[in-house]
Amino acid sequence: MMHVLAQSLLLAAEEGAEESSGVDLLLPAAEELIAGVIAFAIVFFFVWKFAVPAVNTILEARQQAVRDNLDAAESAKQEAESLLQDYKDQLANAKQEANRIVDDARQSGEAVKGDIVSRAEGEADQIKDRARDEIASERERVSADLQRQVADLSLDVAEKVVTGSLDRESQRALVDQYIDELGGVQ
Repeated sequence: MMHVLAQSLLLAAEEGAEESSGVDLLLPAAEELIAGVIAFAIVFFFVWKFAVPAVNTILEARQQAVRDNLDAAESAKQEAESLLQDYKDQLANAKQEANRIVDDARQSGEAVKGDIVSRAEGEADQIKDRARDEIASERERVSADLQRQVADLSLDVAEKVVTGSLDRESQRALVDQYIDELGGVQ
């Protein structure tokens, strides 16, 4: 068939060359026009039969790939949003836990501080009580010692009074001596 078409085209070209003197230059000869339409129809048939389905298959595959990519992107976006929300929740929980730990530590510190202060106050009270007891016992010891010395001095004075005769002048000297001795004891 191609062979016949080619021969027709050659014959039309030869006839067209002979008639070119009177033919319109814009429109081809009728045989050429028929041959062109037949050639276009054959090419169109093969393109429509083989190329169009292949192109449609490629386009459909491309559309499906784009849809799959969009679905995957949407799924990834939702997963990322879910992970972000989980992260925010965990961060909020961590902040609350940190605040709770700080509050617990502060309360424990206050309790330890109160315990230490109460122990220190108790120890201070014990030290004061011991100091008071020591002062009281030292006072008693000094008072007893002073009483013993006064008794000894009184005995000495009485002994001197009894042994010697006392006149006014002697009594005054004895009292002055006794006062001087008492002044040295303090």
